[in-house]
Amino acid sequence: MKPVKFSPEVRERAVRMVLEQRDEYPSLWQTVVAIAPKIGCTPTTLHGWVSQHQIDAGQRPGVSSAEQQRIRELEREVKELRRANEILRLASAFFGPSGARPRQEQIQGVIAFVDRHRDRFGVEPICRELQVAPATYWRHAQRVCDASRRSARAQHDEELMAAIERLWSANFCVYGSRKMWRALLREGWQVARCTVERLMRRMGLRGAVRGGIKPRTTVAQPGAPCPLDHVQRRFCAERPNQLWVSDFTYVSTWQGFVYVAFVIDVYARRIVGWRCLSRMTVDLVLDALEQALYARRPEPGDALIHHSDRGAQYLAIRYGERLLDAGIQPSVGTTGDSYDNAMAESIIGLYKTEIIEHLAPWKSREAVEIKTLQWVHWFNHERLLEPIGHIPPAEAEANYWRQLQHKPETA
Repeated sequence: MKPVKFSPEVRERAVRMVLEQRDEYPSLWQTVVAIAPKIGCTPTTLHGWVSQHQIDAGQRPGVSSAEQQRIRELEREVKELRRANEILRLASAFFGPSGARPRQEQIQGVIAFVDRHRDRFGVEPICRELQVAPATYWRHAQRVCDASRRSARAQHDEELMAAIERLWSANFCVYGSRKMWRALLREGWQVARCTVERLMRRMGLRGAVRGGIKPRTTVAQPGAPCPLDHVQRRFCAERPNQLWVSDFTYVSTWQGFVYVAFVIDVYARRIVGWRCLSRMTVDLVLDALEQALYARRPEPGDALIHHSDRGAQYLAIRYGERLLDAGIQPSVGTTGDSYDNAMAESIIGLYKTEIIEHLAPWKSREAVEIKTLQWVHWFNHERLLEPIGHIPPAEAEANYWRQLQHKPETA
């Protein structure tokens, strides 16, 4: 049953009636029992009012009404201070170095904080302590419930973030803001690079970053005959099948080291052959060369040059004979100088950064092989390369052959 509340006037009148009728009854309690039904309260309630009146008048010891009111105010103040202190403690990450109010870029974090703790503290107390207008939070809540209330920029950002997430996932999660910007432009998005950087930073997405130290895989043979260096660090070609570069690297797995060799066409940086083996032998680089020969089928008139480092695998008799049989002129750089085979080193650096280090650790050679297969296909047909105009290698070669077909017609 809901308790009945009495106004101060009723309580004062009831106490006055008890004091006036006190002499007509043997005891104070009997006086209270006689008057309580007329007031509509219980005798215990009325007796408490009378006792409190006597305390306030100084007729008996106890805590006066004024003191009780002050105690309640102090308790309420302590409760509010404790709540404010707890809010500030939990929200300390959203404040500036000297306790300043949250900056504009922290408003979203403050809103998230209010969402998390609103049931415990309430919206207005949190906003008051964080010096944020409650209307700011309620406006955000309305926009969450109704997308049409959001600004045009916010709606465009949501669509753009969905496209960024899709492209980032489709490209092995290795694209940074620059490559992502180029990929969006290719899909027809009209967006600034700084916008892509801002949204990727908000989404917590970042590209793969090169790093680490490459171990030595080139072991030279001091007394072995060696072809001349016909490239002289000029890694440029006017057409496909003019210059190939080769090199190999290693991958650490739970089952031991795995070695991956690549053959790259310099014109469009396209990977034309690769091989993955568990041993660093001539078969490793020879199999990659065979794949490149089968895929490209160079003609003797192409005057194709094959460039590599001075590793024992590339100077092997079997490898040299296969190059001569295919009509390819061998070229070899110096020992321990990455600049003499810079393009192959660069492509392998991308491979190590975007796949090997990005998806480590590796369990087996088979796992490395299947991911390398997927990466090579993506690299040749989808990855955007800045040196060839932010297009994939396959597209660059297709453009070359298309232009070559149009030249006789225009002539």
